[in-house]
Amino acid sequence: MNHVVLVGRLAEDPQVKKCENGKNYTSINIAVNRPFKNSNGTYDTDFIRCVLWNGIAANTSEYCHIGDVVGIKGRLQNRTYEDENNEKKYITEVIAERVSFISSSHKEPSNA
Repeated sequence: MNHVVLVGRLAEDPQVKKCENGKNYTSINIAVNRPFKNSNGTYDTDFIRCVLWNGIAANTSEYCHIGDVVGIKGRLQNRTYEDENNEKKYITEVIAERVSFISSSHKEPSNA
């Protein structure tokens, strides 16, 4: 079974892009703290690449910003590509099937 659940903060603002086939997507990094301290007594953070497609990409880009806490449910995917030096590169990323907007770090403007 290939199932991933993450909760973390957006490390960047999501921006929707368009593939050659016309589908919309966004690629984001989620900062996820490890649940234990390292040898220096601090918590390390992992930055996990996630790919969001079509409506999920558009909604996340519209409603979420850097620093917001999101939940991601999806699956792991491995892929390869060749860089400009014809070297083979390997990437592991999460393909998001669902994104939950948990909290925003941005305050709504007040009408005072």
